[in-house]
Amino acid sequence: MNEPYNKVKTDVLVIGAGGAGLRAAISAADAGLKTTVVSKSLIGKAHTVMAEGGIAASLGNVDPKDNWQVHFGDIMEEGVYLSNWRIAEILAKEVPERVFELEKWGALFDRTPDGRILQRAFGGHTYRRLCHVGDRTGLELIRTLQDQALHRDIDILDELYITKLVKDGDRVTGAIGIKMNTGEFYALSAKAVVIATGGAGKVYKVTSNSWESTGDGIKLAYEIGATLMDMEMFQFHPTGMVYPPGVRGLLVTEGVRGEGGILLNNKMERYMLKYSPEKKELDARDVVARANYAEIQAGRGTEHGGVYLDITHKSPQYIKEKLPHMYMQYLEFAGVDITKEKMEVAPTIHYQMGGIRFDPETCMSSVNGLFAAGEVACGLHGANRLGGNSLADILVFGRRAGNSAAEFAKKESLVEIPEDEVQDQISSVLSFLKEKGTNPYSIMDQLTTAMSDNVGILRDEDHLNKGLEKILELKKQYASLGVPGGRRYNHGLLACMELKSMLIVSEAIVRSALLRKESRGAHARTDYPKKSKEWLKNIIINKDGENMKFDYIPVQPTPPELAQYYKPEVYS
Repeated sequence: MNEPYNKVKTDVLVIGAGGAGLRAAISAADAGLKTTVVSKSLIGKAHTVMAEGGIAASLGNVDPKDNWQVHFGDIMEEGVYLSNWRIAEILAKEVPERVFELEKWGALFDRTPDGRILQRAFGGHTYRRLCHVGDRTGLELIRTLQDQALHRDIDILDELYITKLVKDGDRVTGAIGIKMNTGEFYALSAKAVVIATGGAGKVYKVTSNSWESTGDGIKLAYEIGATLMDMEMFQFHPTGMVYPPGVRGLLVTEGVRGEGGILLNNKMERYMLKYSPEKKELDARDVVARANYAEIQAGRGTEHGGVYLDITHKSPQYIKEKLPHMYMQYLEFAGVDITKEKMEVAPTIHYQMGGIRFDPETCMSSVNGLFAAGEVACGLHGANRLGGNSLADILVFGRRAGNSAAEFAKKESLVEIPEDEVQDQISSVLSFLKEKGTNPYSIMDQLTTAMSDNVGILRDEDHLNKGLEKILELKKQYASLGVPGGRRYNHGLLACMELKSMLIVSEAIVRSALLRKESRGAHARTDYPKKSKEWLKNIIINKDGENMKFDYIPVQPTPPELAQYYKPEVYS
Protein backbone atom coordinates (compact mmCIF):
# COMPACT_ATOMS: atom_id res chain seq x y z
CA MET A 1 0.00 0.00 0.00
CA ASN A 2 1.32 3.44 -0.96
CA GLU A 3 2.23 5.90 1.78
CA PRO A 4 0.36 9.23 1.77
CA TYR A 5 2.34 12.41 1.14
CA ASN A 6 1.82 16.13 0.54
CA LYS A 7 2.20 17.62 -2.93
CA VAL A 8 3.58 21.14 -3.31
CA LYS A 9 3.83 22.96 -6.62
CA THR A 10 5.97 26.07 -6.92
CA ASP A 11 7.96 28.05 -9.48
CA VAL A 12 11.17 28.44 -7.46
CA LEU A 13 12.10 26.09 -4.62
CA VAL A 14 14.79 27.40 -2.25
CA ILE A 15 16.42 24.79 0.00
CA GLY A 16 17.91 26.53 3.02
CA ALA A 17 16.69 29.51 5.03
CA GLY A 18 19.97 31.19 5.97
CA GLY A 19 21.13 34.47 4.46
CA ALA A 20 21.71 33.08 0.95
CA GLY A 21 18.40 31.23 0.84
CA LEU A 22 16.30 34.12 2.14
CA ARG A 23 18.00 36.61 -0.22
CA ALA A 24 17.38 34.26 -3.15
CA ALA A 25 13.74 33.84 -2.16
CA ILE A 26 13.24 37.62 -1.94
CA SER A 27 14.61 38.04 -5.48
CA ALA A 28 12.47 35.25 -6.90
CA ALA A 29 9.33 36.58 -5.20
CA ASP A 30 10.05 40.12 -6.40
CA ALA A 31 10.23 38.73 -9.94
CA GLY A 32 6.58 37.73 -9.52
CA LEU A 33 7.14 33.99 -9.16
CA LYS A 34 5.61 31.61 -6.63
CA THR A 35 8.47 30.93 -4.24
CA THR A 36 8.79 28.25 -1.55
CA VAL A 37 11.54 28.05 1.07
CA VAL A 38 12.27 24.84 2.96
CA SER A 39 14.59 24.54 5.94
CA LYS A 40 15.58 21.55 8.05
CA SER A 41 15.85 23.90 11.01
CA LEU A 42 13.55 26.59 12.38
CA ILE A 43 13.26 29.91 10.56
CA GLY A 44 15.70 32.34 12.14
CA LYS A 45 17.92 29.49 13.38
CA ALA A 46 20.34 29.55 10.44
CA HIS A 47 24.10 29.20 10.80
CA THR A 48 24.34 32.74 9.34
CA VAL A 49 23.85 34.06 12.89
CA MET A 50 27.31 32.71 13.74
CA ALA A 51 28.94 35.19 11.31
CA GLU A 52 29.57 37.85 13.90
CA GLY A 53 32.30 40.23 12.71
CA GLY A 54 30.73 42.01 9.76
CA ILE A 55 30.11 42.29 6.02
CA ALA A 56 33.12 43.11 3.84
CA ALA A 57 32.21 46.01 1.53
CA SER A 58 34.46 48.79 0.20
CA LEU A 59 32.30 51.74 1.28
CA GLY A 60 35.36 53.79 2.22
CA ASN A 61 33.59 55.34 5.21
CA VAL A 62 36.58 54.93 7.54
CA ASP A 63 39.43 54.51 5.04
CA PRO A 64 38.53 56.67 1.99
CA LYS A 65 41.19 55.01 -0.18
CA ASP A 66 39.25 51.73 -0.18
CA ASN A 67 37.43 50.72 -3.36
CA TRP A 68 36.20 47.58 -5.13
CA GLN A 69 39.54 47.13 -6.92
CA VAL A 70 41.42 46.84 -3.60
CA HIS A 71 38.78 44.44 -2.25
CA PHE A 72 39.09 42.37 -5.43
CA GLY A 73 42.88 42.23 -5.06
CA ASP A 74 42.60 41.15 -1.42
CA ILE A 75 40.25 38.29 -2.40
CA MET A 76 42.61 37.02 -5.09
CA GLU A 77 45.72 37.20 -2.91
CA GLU A 78 44.16 35.70 0.21
CA GLY A 79 42.55 32.95 -1.89
CA VAL A 80 46.14 32.14 -2.94
CA TYR A 81 45.22 32.55 -6.61
CA LEU A 82 42.68 29.70 -6.76
CA SER A 83 39.63 31.98 -6.79
CA ASN A 84 37.59 32.47 -9.93
CA TRP A 85 38.45 36.05 -10.94
CA ARG A 86 34.97 36.80 -12.31
CA ILE A 87 33.21 35.66 -9.14
CA ALA A 88 35.61 37.81 -7.09
CA GLU A 89 35.03 40.81 -9.36
CA ILE A 90 31.24 40.51 -9.11
CA LEU A 91 31.38 40.32 -5.32
CA ALA A 92 33.74 43.27 -4.89
CA LYS A 93 31.68 45.47 -7.23
CA GLU A 94 28.18 44.56 -6.01
CA VAL A 95 28.46 44.16 -2.24
CA PRO A 96 28.35 47.90 -1.37
CA GLU A 97 24.92 48.13 -3.02
CA ARG A 98 23.74 45.03 -1.12
CA VAL A 99 24.82 46.61 2.19
CA PHE A 100 22.93 49.83 1.41
CA GLU A 101 19.92 47.70 0.47
CA LEU A 102 20.11 45.93 3.80
CA GLU A 103 20.31 49.30 5.56
CA LYS A 104 17.25 50.52 3.60
CA TRP A 105 15.40 47.40 4.78
CA GLY A 106 16.07 48.30 8.40
CA ALA A 107 19.43 46.75 9.42
CA LEU A 108 20.85 48.77 12.32
CA PHE A 109 24.57 49.13 11.60
CA ASP A 110 27.04 50.73 13.99
CA ARG A 111 27.73 54.35 12.98
CA THR A 112 30.59 56.77 12.49
CA PRO A 113 30.29 60.10 14.39
CA ASP A 114 28.81 61.70 11.25
CA GLY A 115 26.17 58.95 10.88
CA ARG A 116 27.60 56.69 8.16
CA ILE A 117 28.03 52.91 8.47
CA LEU A 118 31.06 52.19 10.67
CA GLN A 119 33.72 49.78 9.37
CA ARG A 120 36.30 47.76 11.32
CA ALA A 121 39.61 46.09 10.50
CA PHE A 122 39.74 42.37 9.76
CA GLY A 123 42.46 39.88 8.86
CA GLY A 124 43.72 40.00 5.28
CA HIS A 125 41.90 43.22 4.36
CA THR A 126 44.03 46.18 3.24
CA TYR A 127 41.61 48.68 4.76
CA ARG A 128 39.00 48.82 7.50
CA ARG A 129 36.13 47.38 5.52
CA LEU A 130 33.74 45.36 7.68
CA CYS A 131 30.29 46.89 8.15
CA HIS A 132 29.07 45.59 11.47
CA VAL A 133 26.42 45.52 14.16
CA GLY A 134 28.61 45.09 17.25
CA ASP A 135 29.58 41.42 17.07
CA ARG A 136 26.08 40.27 16.09
CA THR A 137 26.13 41.12 12.38
CA GLY A 138 24.88 37.75 11.12
CA LEU A 139 21.96 37.86 13.52
CA GLU A 140 20.97 41.34 12.30
CA LEU A 141 21.29 40.21 8.67
CA ILE A 142 19.00 37.22 9.27
CA ARG A 143 16.53 39.34 11.23
CA THR A 144 16.33 41.86 8.39
CA LEU A 145 16.03 39.31 5.58
CA GLN A 146 13.52 37.25 7.52
CA ASP A 147 11.37 40.35 8.02
CA GLN A 148 11.51 41.05 4.27
CA ALA A 149 10.66 37.44 3.39
CA LEU A 150 7.70 37.33 5.79
CA HIS A 151 6.26 40.48 4.23
CA ARG A 152 6.30 38.91 0.77
CA ASP A 153 4.15 36.12 -0.60
CA ILE A 154 6.72 33.42 0.14
CA ASP A 155 5.70 30.00 1.44
CA ILE A 156 7.99 28.76 4.22
CA LEU A 157 8.19 25.15 5.37
CA ASP A 158 10.56 24.69 8.27
CA GLU A 159 11.78 21.47 9.89
CA LEU A 160 11.50 19.85 6.45
CA TYR A 161 14.55 17.76 5.58
CA ILE A 162 15.10 17.24 1.84
CA THR A 163 16.31 13.71 1.15
CA LYS A 164 16.53 13.78 -2.63
CA LEU A 165 16.46 16.08 -5.65
CA VAL A 166 14.50 14.84 -8.67
CA LYS A 167 15.42 15.18 -12.34
CA ASP A 168 13.53 14.86 -15.59
CA GLY A 169 16.15 14.31 -18.28
CA ASP A 170 18.97 16.75 -17.60
CA ARG A 171 16.83 19.21 -15.62
CA VAL A 172 16.04 19.30 -11.92
CA THR A 173 12.27 19.28 -11.37
CA GLY A 174 11.85 19.25 -7.60
CA ALA A 175 12.63 17.50 -4.35
CA ILE A 176 11.35 14.92 -1.88
CA GLY A 177 11.59 15.28 1.88
CA ILE A 178 10.19 14.57 5.33
CA LYS A 179 8.85 17.13 7.80
CA MET A 180 10.58 16.10 10.98
CA ASN A 181 8.08 17.66 13.40
CA THR A 182 5.07 15.89 11.86
CA GLY A 183 6.56 12.83 10.15
CA GLU A 184 4.78 13.76 6.91
CA PHE A 185 6.44 13.30 3.53
CA TYR A 186 6.50 15.99 0.85
CA ALA A 187 6.97 15.96 -2.92
CA LEU A 188 7.81 19.48 -4.09
CA SER A 189 7.61 20.09 -7.84
CA ALA A 190 9.49 23.18 -9.03
CA LYS A 191 10.60 24.82 -12.27
CA ALA A 192 13.91 25.86 -10.69
CA VAL A 193 15.73 24.92 -7.48
CA VAL A 194 18.20 27.00 -5.44
CA ILE A 195 20.47 25.15 -2.99
CA ALA A 196 21.55 27.39 -0.10
CA THR A 197 22.12 24.83 2.63
CA GLY A 198 25.42 26.11 4.03
CA GLY A 199 28.53 24.12 4.84
CA ALA A 200 29.67 20.85 6.38
CA GLY A 201 31.71 21.76 9.44
CA LYS A 202 30.02 19.04 11.52
CA VAL A 203 32.15 16.41 9.79
CA TYR A 204 34.82 17.52 12.29
CA LYS A 205 34.78 16.93 16.04
CA VAL A 206 35.65 20.50 17.06
CA THR A 207 33.81 23.09 14.99
CA SER A 208 32.28 26.55 15.21
CA ASN A 209 29.38 25.28 13.09
CA SER A 210 25.90 24.66 14.45
CA TRP A 211 24.14 21.29 14.19
CA GLU A 212 22.64 21.98 10.76
CA SER A 213 26.01 22.05 8.95
CA THR A 214 26.22 18.43 7.78
CA GLY A 215 26.81 18.97 4.04
CA ASP A 216 23.27 18.10 2.90
CA GLY A 217 23.31 20.44 -0.10
CA ILE A 218 26.60 18.97 -1.34
CA LYS A 219 25.10 15.48 -1.21
CA LEU A 220 21.84 16.49 -2.92
CA ALA A 221 23.62 18.21 -5.80
CA TYR A 222 26.37 15.59 -6.18
CA GLU A 223 23.89 12.71 -6.35
CA ILE A 224 22.06 14.19 -9.34
CA GLY A 225 25.23 15.01 -11.27
CA ALA A 226 26.39 18.46 -10.15
CA THR A 227 30.14 19.13 -10.20
CA LEU A 228 31.95 19.79 -6.92
CA MET A 229 35.20 21.74 -6.63
CA ASP A 230 37.94 22.69 -4.12
CA MET A 231 36.66 20.24 -1.51
CA GLU A 232 40.12 19.95 0.12
CA MET A 233 39.89 23.61 1.15
CA PHE A 234 38.38 23.82 4.63
CA GLN A 235 39.11 26.86 6.78
CA PHE A 236 40.24 26.62 10.39
CA HIS A 237 39.28 29.79 12.24
CA PRO A 238 42.19 30.85 14.48
CA THR A 239 40.02 31.44 17.54
CA GLY A 240 37.41 29.10 18.96
CA MET A 241 36.65 28.62 22.66
CA VAL A 242 38.57 25.78 24.31
CA TYR A 243 36.93 25.70 27.73
CA PRO A 244 34.61 24.48 29.19
CA PRO A 245 34.37 21.27 27.10
CA GLY A 246 30.67 21.81 26.31
CA VAL A 247 31.42 24.90 24.22
CA ARG A 248 34.74 23.77 22.74
CA GLY A 249 35.03 25.16 19.21
CA LEU A 250 32.40 27.88 19.65
CA LEU A 251 33.44 30.86 17.55
CA VAL A 252 35.34 33.79 19.05
CA THR A 253 34.85 36.42 16.38
CA GLU A 254 37.76 37.91 14.46
CA GLY A 255 36.17 41.18 15.55
CA VAL A 256 38.07 40.78 18.86
CA ARG A 257 41.35 41.04 16.96
CA GLY A 258 39.85 43.68 14.66
CA GLU A 259 39.15 45.81 17.72
CA GLY A 260 42.70 45.43 19.04
CA GLY A 261 42.89 41.98 20.68
CA ILE A 262 46.35 40.39 20.77
CA LEU A 263 47.47 36.74 20.95
CA LEU A 264 49.81 35.56 23.72
CA ASN A 265 51.37 32.22 24.66
CA ASN A 266 51.84 30.95 28.21
CA LYS A 267 55.09 32.94 28.48
CA MET A 268 53.03 36.08 27.73
CA GLU A 269 54.89 36.54 24.44
CA ARG A 270 53.03 38.22 21.57
CA TYR A 271 54.12 35.53 19.14
CA MET A 272 52.44 36.95 16.00
CA LEU A 273 55.31 39.46 15.92
CA LYS A 274 57.43 36.43 15.03
CA TYR A 275 55.06 34.67 12.61
CA SER A 276 53.78 37.78 10.83
CA PRO A 277 55.71 40.94 11.78
CA GLU A 278 53.70 43.24 9.51
CA LYS A 279 50.07 42.06 9.72
CA LYS A 280 50.42 40.36 13.13
CA GLU A 281 46.99 39.21 14.51
CA LEU A 282 45.26 40.48 11.37
CA ASP A 283 47.05 38.26 8.88
CA ALA A 284 45.04 35.75 6.82
CA ARG A 285 43.15 33.15 8.83
CA ASP A 286 45.27 30.22 7.68
CA VAL A 287 48.45 32.01 8.81
CA VAL A 288 47.11 32.93 12.27
CA ALA A 289 45.48 29.51 12.77
CA ARG A 290 48.75 27.69 12.01
CA ALA A 291 50.66 30.05 14.32
CA ASN A 292 48.23 29.29 17.17
CA TYR A 293 48.53 25.57 16.45
CA ALA A 294 52.35 25.76 16.38
CA GLU A 295 52.49 27.50 19.77
CA ILE A 296 50.20 24.91 21.33
CA GLN A 297 52.15 21.99 19.81
CA ALA A 298 55.44 23.49 21.05
CA GLY A 299 54.18 23.38 24.65
CA ARG A 300 53.59 27.11 24.92
CA GLY A 301 49.81 26.72 25.23
CA THR A 302 47.38 27.41 28.04
CA GLU A 303 46.14 25.13 30.77
CA HIS A 304 43.26 23.89 28.59
CA GLY A 305 45.25 23.47 25.37
CA GLY A 306 44.80 26.87 23.74
CA VAL A 307 46.51 30.26 23.56
CA TYR A 308 45.47 33.55 25.12
CA LEU A 309 43.49 36.23 23.31
CA ASP A 310 43.73 39.46 25.30
CA ILE A 311 41.73 42.66 24.91
CA THR A 312 41.93 43.83 28.55
CA HIS A 313 44.06 46.83 27.48
CA LYS A 314 40.83 48.35 26.10
CA SER A 315 38.35 49.96 28.48
CA PRO A 316 35.43 47.87 29.82
CA GLN A 317 33.00 50.32 28.18
CA TYR A 318 34.73 49.92 24.80
CA ILE A 319 34.66 46.10 25.01
CA LYS A 320 31.00 45.94 26.05
CA GLU A 321 30.03 48.36 23.29
CA LYS A 322 32.06 46.83 20.48
CA LEU A 323 31.89 43.15 21.50
CA PRO A 324 28.69 42.69 23.52
CA HIS A 325 28.10 39.12 22.36
CA MET A 326 31.67 38.00 23.15
CA TYR A 327 31.44 39.62 26.57
CA MET A 328 28.24 37.70 27.39
CA GLN A 329 29.45 34.45 25.74
CA TYR A 330 32.55 34.22 27.95
CA LEU A 331 30.76 35.41 31.07
CA GLU A 332 27.89 32.93 30.73
CA PHE A 333 29.71 29.89 29.32
CA ALA A 334 33.19 30.15 30.88
CA GLY A 335 32.74 32.46 33.86
CA VAL A 336 35.37 34.76 32.33
CA ASP A 337 35.05 38.56 32.32
CA ILE A 338 36.93 39.54 29.15
CA THR A 339 37.23 43.15 30.35
CA LYS A 340 39.56 41.85 33.10
CA GLU A 341 40.70 38.37 32.02
CA LYS A 342 42.28 36.78 28.95
CA MET A 343 40.30 34.42 26.73
CA GLU A 344 41.58 30.91 26.00
CA VAL A 345 41.24 30.11 22.28
CA ALA A 346 42.42 27.54 19.74
CA PRO A 347 41.83 26.85 16.03
CA THR A 348 38.39 25.45 15.19
CA ILE A 349 36.99 24.18 11.89
CA HIS A 350 34.93 27.04 10.50
CA TYR A 351 34.15 27.32 6.81
CA GLN A 352 33.97 25.18 3.69
CA MET A 353 35.61 26.99 0.76
CA GLY A 354 34.80 24.16 -1.65
CA GLY A 355 31.36 23.12 -2.79
CA ILE A 356 29.09 23.16 -5.83
CA ARG A 357 30.72 24.65 -8.93
CA PHE A 358 28.53 27.31 -10.50
CA ASP A 359 28.44 29.79 -13.37
CA PRO A 360 29.55 33.24 -12.16
CA GLU A 361 26.86 35.13 -14.07
CA THR A 362 23.83 32.94 -13.28
CA CYS A 363 24.84 30.82 -10.25
CA MET A 364 23.60 27.73 -12.14
CA SER A 365 25.39 24.47 -11.40
CA SER A 366 26.27 21.88 -14.03
CA VAL A 367 22.71 20.53 -13.66
CA ASN A 368 20.08 22.41 -15.63
CA GLY A 369 17.79 24.44 -13.38
CA LEU A 370 19.82 23.84 -10.21
CA PHE A 371 21.34 27.01 -8.72
CA ALA A 372 23.64 27.39 -5.73
CA ALA A 373 24.56 30.27 -3.41
CA GLY A 374 26.43 30.81 -0.16
CA GLU A 375 28.76 28.42 1.61
CA VAL A 376 27.43 25.41 -0.33
CA ALA A 377 28.80 26.98 -3.54
CA CYS A 378 32.46 27.51 -4.42
CA GLY A 379 34.78 29.59 -6.56
CA LEU A 380 34.93 32.87 -4.65
CA HIS A 381 37.23 32.06 -1.75
CA GLY A 382 39.80 29.83 -3.45
CA ALA A 383 42.21 28.38 -0.89
CA ASN A 384 41.36 30.79 1.95
CA ARG A 385 38.33 32.95 2.72
CA LEU A 386 38.67 36.53 3.85
CA GLY A 387 36.74 37.29 7.02
CA GLY A 388 33.53 39.15 6.26
CA ASN A 389 33.29 37.75 2.74
CA SER A 390 30.84 35.04 3.82
CA LEU A 391 28.09 37.57 4.55
CA ALA A 392 29.05 39.51 1.43
CA ASP A 393 28.80 36.26 -0.56
CA ILE A 394 25.31 35.34 0.62
CA LEU A 395 23.94 38.78 -0.14
CA VAL A 396 25.49 39.16 -3.61
CA PHE A 397 25.08 35.62 -4.89
CA GLY A 398 21.86 34.92 -2.99
CA ARG A 399 20.31 37.77 -4.94
CA ARG A 400 21.85 36.63 -8.23
CA ALA A 401 20.78 33.01 -7.73
CA GLY A 402 17.21 34.11 -7.00
CA ASN A 403 17.07 36.35 -10.04
CA SER A 404 18.54 33.67 -12.32
CA ALA A 405 16.25 30.94 -10.95
CA ALA A 406 13.26 33.21 -11.61
CA GLU A 407 14.34 33.89 -15.18
CA PHE A 408 14.88 30.18 -15.76
CA ALA A 409 11.51 29.26 -14.21
CA LYS A 410 9.65 31.70 -16.46
CA LYS A 411 10.67 29.61 -19.50
CA GLU A 412 9.95 26.18 -18.05
CA SER A 413 6.87 24.12 -17.31
CA LEU A 414 6.12 22.28 -14.08
CA VAL A 415 6.82 18.54 -14.14
CA GLU A 416 5.08 16.44 -11.51
CA ILE A 417 7.34 14.05 -9.60
CA PRO A 418 6.48 10.43 -10.55
CA GLU A 419 4.53 8.49 -7.90
CA ASP A 420 6.94 5.54 -7.92
CA GLU A 421 9.94 7.82 -7.31
CA VAL A 422 8.22 9.37 -4.29
CA GLN A 423 7.26 5.97 -2.88
CA ASP A 424 10.79 4.61 -3.39
CA GLN A 425 12.20 7.55 -1.44
CA ILE A 426 9.64 7.16 1.35
CA SER A 427 10.51 3.46 1.63
CA SER A 428 14.20 4.31 1.75
CA VAL A 429 13.70 6.74 4.65
CA LEU A 430 11.36 4.42 6.59
CA SER A 431 13.83 1.54 6.23
CA PHE A 432 15.93 3.18 8.95
CA LEU A 433 13.13 2.66 11.49
CA LYS A 434 13.87 -0.68 13.12
CA GLU A 435 14.46 -2.00 16.61
CA LYS A 436 17.92 -3.39 15.92
CA GLY A 437 20.43 -1.53 13.79
CA THR A 438 23.79 0.22 13.91
CA ASN A 439 23.56 3.44 15.92
CA PRO A 440 24.12 6.45 13.59
CA TYR A 441 25.66 8.46 16.43
CA SER A 442 28.35 5.84 16.89
CA ILE A 443 29.27 6.12 13.20
CA MET A 444 29.17 9.93 13.37
CA ASP A 445 31.49 9.93 16.37
CA GLN A 446 34.00 7.67 14.61
CA LEU A 447 33.79 9.77 11.44
CA THR A 448 34.32 13.14 13.15
CA THR A 449 37.17 11.70 15.20
CA ALA A 450 38.84 10.32 12.07
CA MET A 451 38.49 13.67 10.28
CA SER A 452 39.87 15.68 13.21
CA ASP A 453 42.75 13.26 13.83
CA ASN A 454 43.81 12.77 10.22
CA VAL A 455 42.57 15.67 8.06
CA GLY A 456 43.36 18.59 10.31
CA ILE A 457 45.19 21.88 10.14
CA LEU A 458 48.41 20.08 9.06
CA ARG A 459 48.15 17.09 6.74
CA ASP A 460 50.35 14.35 5.32
CA GLU A 461 49.85 11.30 3.12
CA ASP A 462 49.94 8.74 5.92
CA HIS A 463 47.27 10.46 7.98
CA LEU A 464 45.11 11.22 4.96
CA ASN A 465 45.20 7.58 3.90
CA LYS A 466 44.35 6.51 7.43
CA GLY A 467 41.37 8.89 7.39
CA LEU A 468 40.20 7.59 4.01
CA GLU A 469 40.50 3.99 5.17
CA LYS A 470 38.24 4.76 8.14
CA ILE A 471 35.66 6.58 5.98
CA LEU A 472 35.45 3.63 3.57
CA GLU A 473 35.04 1.25 6.51
CA LEU A 474 32.19 3.39 7.91
CA LYS A 475 30.53 3.59 4.48
CA LYS A 476 30.17 -0.19 4.54
CA GLN A 477 28.32 0.03 7.86
CA TYR A 478 25.83 2.57 6.52
CA ALA A 479 23.46 -0.08 5.16
CA SER A 480 23.01 -1.53 8.66
CA LEU A 481 21.92 1.77 10.27
CA GLY A 482 18.71 1.69 12.24
CA VAL A 483 16.88 3.55 14.99
CA PRO A 484 13.79 2.71 17.03
CA GLY A 485 10.71 4.92 17.32
CA GLY A 486 8.42 6.69 14.92
CA ARG A 487 8.76 9.42 12.32
CA ARG A 488 7.92 12.49 14.41
CA TYR A 489 10.73 14.33 16.21
CA ASN A 490 13.04 11.36 15.72
CA HIS A 491 16.53 12.82 15.87
CA GLY A 492 18.04 9.40 15.31
CA LEU A 493 16.18 9.14 11.99
CA LEU A 494 17.50 12.57 10.99
CA ALA A 495 21.02 11.45 11.96
CA CYS A 496 20.72 8.42 9.65
CA MET A 497 19.96 10.72 6.73
CA GLU A 498 22.55 13.36 7.62
CA LEU A 499 25.24 10.70 7.95
CA LYS A 500 25.08 9.96 4.23
CA SER A 501 25.85 13.62 3.51
CA MET A 502 28.70 13.60 6.00
CA LEU A 503 30.28 10.48 4.50
CA ILE A 504 30.14 11.89 0.96
CA VAL A 505 31.62 15.23 2.03
CA SER A 506 34.36 13.60 4.12
CA GLU A 507 35.42 11.31 1.30
CA ALA A 508 35.53 14.23 -1.13
CA ILE A 509 37.67 16.28 1.28
CA VAL A 510 40.17 13.49 1.94
CA ARG A 511 40.55 12.29 -1.65
CA SER A 512 41.01 15.87 -2.89
CA ALA A 513 43.55 16.56 -0.12
CA LEU A 514 45.51 13.46 -1.16
CA LEU A 515 45.58 14.65 -4.76
CA ARG A 516 46.79 18.20 -4.03
CA LYS A 517 50.48 17.60 -3.42
CA GLU A 518 51.39 21.09 -2.24
CA SER A 519 50.56 23.53 0.56
CA ARG A 520 48.25 26.36 -0.41
CA GLY A 521 46.08 28.48 1.88
CA ALA A 522 44.02 26.35 4.24
CA HIS A 523 45.45 23.14 2.76
CA ALA A 524 48.81 22.63 4.48
CA ARG A 525 50.78 19.42 3.91
CA THR A 526 53.92 18.74 5.93
CA ASP A 527 55.14 16.35 3.22
CA TYR A 528 54.66 19.01 0.51
CA PRO A 529 55.32 22.25 2.45
CA LYS A 530 55.61 24.64 -0.51
CA LYS A 531 53.22 26.01 -3.12
CA SER A 532 53.74 24.65 -6.59
CA LYS A 533 53.05 26.38 -9.90
CA GLU A 534 51.93 22.99 -11.20
CA TRP A 535 49.00 23.15 -8.78
CA LEU A 536 47.50 26.39 -10.02
CA LYS A 537 44.42 24.35 -10.83
CA ASN A 538 41.13 23.41 -9.22
CA ILE A 539 40.20 19.83 -8.41
CA ILE A 540 36.69 18.94 -9.58
CA ILE A 541 34.58 15.92 -8.61
CA ASN A 542 31.69 14.20 -10.34
CA LYS A 543 29.67 11.12 -9.43
CA ASP A 544 30.58 8.11 -11.54
CA GLY A 545 28.31 5.24 -10.56
CA GLU A 546 29.20 4.49 -6.94
CA ASN A 547 32.60 6.17 -7.26
CA MET A 548 33.99 9.69 -7.27
CA LYS A 549 35.60 10.83 -10.49
CA PHE A 550 38.31 13.50 -10.17
CA ASP A 551 39.65 15.91 -12.75
CA TYR A 552 41.60 19.15 -12.91
CA ILE A 553 40.77 22.56 -14.36
CA PRO A 554 43.58 25.13 -14.76
CA VAL A 555 42.79 28.37 -12.94
CA GLN A 556 41.35 30.80 -15.46
CA PRO A 557 43.87 33.63 -16.08
CA THR A 558 42.77 37.02 -14.76
CA PRO A 559 42.37 39.65 -17.53
CA PRO A 560 45.26 42.16 -17.46
CA GLU A 561 42.97 45.07 -16.55
CA LEU A 562 42.06 43.24 -13.33
CA ALA A 563 45.38 41.45 -12.68
CA GLN A 564 46.99 44.86 -11.99
CA TYR A 565 45.08 45.05 -8.69
CA TYR A 566 47.03 42.32 -6.93
CA LYS A 567 50.56 40.98 -6.70
CA PRO A 568 51.32 38.08 -9.03
CA GLU A 569 52.02 34.62 -7.60
CA VAL A 570 55.73 34.24 -6.78
CA TYR A 571 57.53 30.88 -6.65
CA SER A 572 60.96 30.32 -5.16
